[in-house]
Amino acid sequence: MLKSVPGLLAVALCLGASAATMYAAETIGGGSTSVFVMTNDKVKNEILTYQRGFDGQFALRRRVATGGRGSGGQTDPLQSQGALTISGDHTLLLAVNSASGRVSSFHLLNGVPVFIDQEYSDGAFPIAVTEHNGTVYVLNAGGSGAVVAFNADGLGRLHEIQNSSTFLTSLNSGASSISVSPNGQWLIVIEKATNSIDVFPVHPDGSLGAVVNNKSVTPGVFATLFTPTGQLIVSENQPNNGTDTSSISSYTINANGSLTPVSQSLPTFGNGNCWNAITPNGKWVYVDNAGTFTVAGFSIASSSALTPIANTILRTLPDGATNLDMAISGDGEYLFNLQSGAGVIGVYTINPDGTLNQLGDIEGLPKTAGFNGIAAL
Repeated sequence: MLKSVPGLLAVALCLGASAATMYAAETIGGGSTSVFVMTNDKVKNEILTYQRGFDGQFALRRRVATGGRGSGGQTDPLQSQGALTISGDHTLLLAVNSASGRVSSFHLLNGVPVFIDQEYSDGAFPIAVTEHNGTVYVLNAGGSGAVVAFNADGLGRLHEIQNSSTFLTSLNSGASSISVSPNGQWLIVIEKATNSIDVFPVHPDGSLGAVVNNKSVTPGVFATLFTPTGQLIVSENQPNNGTDTSSISSYTINANGSLTPVSQSLPTFGNGNCWNAITPNGKWVYVDNAGTFTVAGFSIASSSALTPIANTILRTLPDGATNLDMAISGDGEYLFNLQSGAGVIGVYTINPDGTLNQLGDIEGLPKTAGFNGIAAL
C-alpha cells in the first residue's frame, strides 16, 4: 500500500506486502539513500532498512536481527536520542539492545547493514550510542548510569577499552543523549533528572576524564548534537503548562568544560521537543515537537546563533502522529521522522532555504509498538 501527498512522490511499502512485492523490495538496486529504523522488540530486536531505488521510491530492502533484545513497550520506551547511530565514515551502523544489555555493530554494504558483532555494554539498560574515529561510546541509563568506550577494529568488531567505564553524576539520572565533538575532545551526556549537560574531556586512548556538570538554565533538557564546527545544540522539552513551551539552545564549550550559551531557549512553538537533527553542512537544525505533532526548523550561523526558518513551524502532522526521533540523509537532501502513533516514517526534502517539502510516508510500521531509533545514510 502506498500513501503519498497528492501530486508528490509516493514513498511507501507496506510490511505486510505480498511475497512478490517483498521480492521486488529485496532486489531493488541503485538506492542512493537508505533509512534505518530499530524495532526495539523485546524478543528479537531488528533493523529495518528502506532504500531509495531508481524510480525514486523508498522500499523495504531488508530486515536484520541485532542478536539482542530491545525493551519492548509502546510509545518511546527508551526515551533517548541515538539508539541507532551511523559512524562518521558511514561504514558502520551501531544499535543498542536495552533488555539484553548489549550493543551491536553492522557493516554498511551498498546501504544495507550486515551483522558483525554484539558485545555487552558493561552496564544496565543501554539507550544510546555514538562514535568518533573508531571509538564507540555506549550510554547505559540503568542503575547508577555509565558511559563505556569500545574500539571498533577494521572488521567492525567491538573491543572494550580497559578501565573506560565512567559513572554519571547520580543514580537514576534519566540519561537520554550522548554525542562526541567533531574534534574528538569532548563527550556530552544529558541527564534529565538533574537537568544537566555533562561535559567529559576525552583522553587520547578514548577513556574519559572527570565530568564537568553544567546545569541548564532552561528546564527539560533532553537531546544534544554537535554542528560540524563543534557548536552544541540542545533540545529542551520544558514542562507543559498548557502552552507551547518547548525550546532549543546553542552553546560553545570552553577550555575548562564549562558551557557558554549563544542562543538561549528559542521557542519551537510546540510541546515535546525531545529530538533534533542537523544537516551535514551545518546550516539547519530541525526538531520534532512530538506533543503537538509539528516539525520546527532553525538556521545555524557560524557563531552558532540560531534563527527560525520561515515561521519556525515547517510542517504540521496529523493529530496523534507522535513524531519521535529524526534523521537526515548523508547528502543532506532528505529529513525523516519516526511517527510512532501513525505507524509511518515521514519523508521530506530539504530546500535550499531550509524549508521542507513533504514527499509522503513510508507505511507499514505497527502503531505505538515501541520502535525507537532512526538513522539515515
